[in-house]
Amino acid sequence: MSKPKRERSLPDNEAKAVARMLRVSPQKLNLVAQLIRGRKASAALADLQFSRKRIAVDVKKCLESAIANAENNHDLDVDDLIVSEAHVGKGIVLKRFAARGRGRSGRIFKPFAQLTIVVRQVEASA
Repeated sequence: MSKPKRERSLPDNEAKAVARMLRVSPQKLNLVAQLIRGRKASAALADLQFSRKRIAVDVKKCLESAIANAENNHDLDVDDLIVSEAHVGKGIVLKRFAARGRGRSGRIFKPFAQLTIVVRQVEASA
């Protein structure tokens, strides 16, 4: 006896992946997420491969995970996938301090973010 299976929150032609605890500010992560929104999955992977942003490596890993979920878990065709959503959320913020002059201290915030990527299968235009 197990509990009943939870209903899928996404349609049958979509798959998603979530990357949590990414050590970057949400604002900087959103700049990289903008690069891939609405693009074909293969083009988005190529863009992330040659991006000079440090966090692009983690975004690429999350996108590859979403593509693998689509292929293996939901039997979607990899060649017809587009990035339908790439949204960024806030995570925790570590508060640190740095010594300043005259015995004072300055606050340093070390923010974390999370990234959700949803890929959708679209019919190939003939």
